[in-house]
Amino acid sequence: MNKGLVVNGISASYDKKRVLHNVSFSAPMNGVTAIVGPNGCGKSTLLKVISRIIVPTEGEVFLDGVSLLSLTRTDSAKRVAYLPQSRNTSDIRVSSLVLHGRFPYTGYPRKYREEDYVKVENALRKKGIEDKKDQLVSSLSGGERQKVYIAMCLVQETDVLLFDEPTTFLDISRQFKLLDEAKKLAKEGKCVVIVLHDIIQALETADNMVVMDEGRVVMEDTPSSVYDSGILEKVFSLRINKESSHYYYSRKDDENTFHHP
Repeated sequence: MNKGLVVNGISASYDKKRVLHNVSFSAPMNGVTAIVGPNGCGKSTLLKVISRIIVPTEGEVFLDGVSLLSLTRTDSAKRVAYLPQSRNTSDIRVSSLVLHGRFPYTGYPRKYREEDYVKVENALRKKGIEDKKDQLVSSLSGGERQKVYIAMCLVQETDVLLFDEPTTFLDISRQFKLLDEAKKLAKEGKCVVIVLHDIIQALETADNMVVMDEGRVVMEDTPSSVYDSGILEKVFSLRINKESSHYYYSRKDDENTFHHP
């Protein structure tokens, strides 16, 4: 069994509609795996299956050869952290939200230990937001909020991090900072799986790339191999060009080009 995350033959339904069809791919440790595909193709549902929010109708998910679906949800949460696309920024303090990431280790009702608070302080310091710990999350900028949510994932102390379109609502400079953070986490030994709506960001960030369409994986390979195959133009109806190590868009029906910032 491959070391890292292995999704094998996953099918799943949502509101009685089949959303995923026999989905398989691998996401190695020490790497960023980007999942791309048109809206509604099942990307977010796939992350919810991996994180045990949705129960698949078929298939398995393995981490280092261990079936995640056979574990309790608590034990699974010690291995996989999930950052959803939409998040409630209610009136909660930064430190309290990050502390929530310790939930797999606290039991119920939750009883936090001194080491939990220490891990929160360390995560806030690592993300450079220790001075924000007593502020309300709702008072922060978009970039600061993302740092808080990533800190919450870090204190969960998992090998796998699932990010669902984390660049949404961020300006372009903060998007690139977040993607740099994903690559840094991978270099630190994490398996980072990230859903991105920007194909060029995926091509330039990922070590491994998964292309989905209509609930199926249509290709999985390195970004350069995915680009060379032409599958992205087929799935997205966009011409993607490459100059040196950088990519840019153009529409398939005209010659106008759209360079990535």
